[in-house]
Amino acid sequence: MTSNALALAIAEISPTFLGRLIQPGNPRYESARQVHNGLIDKRPALIAQCRGKADVRDAVRLARRAGLPIAVRGGAHNVGGKATVDKGVVIDLSLMKGVHINRGERTAVVEGGVTWGEFNRESLLYGLATTGGLISSTGVAGLTLGGGIGWLMSRHGLALDNVFAVDLVLADGTPARASSGDNPDLFWAVRGGGGNFGVATAFEFDLHPIPATITAGLVAHPLERARDVLRFFRDVTTSVPDDMMLVAGLLTGPDGETKLAAIVAAHFGSPEDAAASMQPLKAFGPPVTDAIGPTSYAALSTMLDPSFPKGARNYWKSHFLDRLTDDAIDTLVAQFAECPSPMSQVLLEHFHGAATRVTPTDTAYALRQPGYNMLALSQWMNPADDDPGIAWAKETYAAMQPHVGRSRYLNYLNHDDTGESVLAAAYGPNLSRLRQIKATYDPANVFHLNVNIPPAL
Repeated sequence: MTSNALALAIAEISPTFLGRLIQPGNPRYESARQVHNGLIDKRPALIAQCRGKADVRDAVRLARRAGLPIAVRGGAHNVGGKATVDKGVVIDLSLMKGVHINRGERTAVVEGGVTWGEFNRESLLYGLATTGGLISSTGVAGLTLGGGIGWLMSRHGLALDNVFAVDLVLADGTPARASSGDNPDLFWAVRGGGGNFGVATAFEFDLHPIPATITAGLVAHPLERARDVLRFFRDVTTSVPDDMMLVAGLLTGPDGETKLAAIVAAHFGSPEDAAASMQPLKAFGPPVTDAIGPTSYAALSTMLDPSFPKGARNYWKSHFLDRLTDDAIDTLVAQFAECPSPMSQVLLEHFHGAATRVTPTDTAYALRQPGYNMLALSQWMNPADDDPGIAWAKETYAAMQPHVGRSRYLNYLNHDDTGESVLAAAYGPNLSRLRQIKATYDPANVFHLNVNIPPAL
């Protein structure tokens, strides 16, 4: 499409468009095109910052008439840069910030541009929450559509397990509601099928009471004890209660030099149960740092934010481990010892409890077995460090291949995670059904800037 034709299309919708239509040269363009990952540097032809569903409809139809690719931006956290696109249209939901809490029903309606920090702030006013991101600036929409790992996952399931309706704008611009009673096939698909089926403009969530005071924090040990720490972590996770979430990490301390092995824990049960569950973590070693104690869910949900600043350059590689073997532990420790950046980490997110008691075919999200989500999280600030930063994550991932299982977590897949084997790992036994539903709702594959599900022929 020529620039004149795009200008005419913009002129057609602009009289009624309530948001902002931002092109190169607009004073807002540079900030509007940036996403969380500083490694991503794309220049859209148009950024349509929508204020409501009608704006989203018009933006979808404009892009289709123009023959331009569409990227959908919620919180803009996707590490692979799928929230933006070169020379295409970004449908930006960042102005859509509505959060409406029904205290009596313990439900929430949340618009597509809301972050987990914004959602938590409103729901915690009533002592309520649902499973959300480990980082508060993560978008509700992207995290939920791709699964939704969070502090409450073992107690209340993944973020998508707490959704009972989704409002979307489909590929032809029409609005649709997906729930158990409205388009149930679409409702099944959007819970784990990512952004393949439309622009999710609002979600309806179940909420759960959260104690005013919980027990959470971190214990850390010197890296030379990392093998013992990770074996201890493995032993603890064999009998961890649903009220407790555990993550192990290999990371660098606040001084930027001291490499550590750490366990982060959060317990949402009674103080007595929390003390009993935390005691082994506090006694093992003993740790050089013990920051586990009483806190609030609000504090917990922002605890990790400083480690993930906007604009940092990120390259991640992730795979699920059904078992955490001694050989896998040795490999992770050896790889982390060669890590070139103090901002980088190796994480093991433990899956157990409610998130694993859902049949894999009940929702499109298929990763339901107990185990450990391994993430080689490479992060740095200086563009001159791009090559070693990317290489370390790739090398760590390659070294772990003898130890991984069949599944991969959709939201951690990078831009170069492509092909049939990736789709099979992300969607498992649900891929064939997802392709059929894709053919019904998006036969032209308009929404393809995602972990793309090709429509069935």
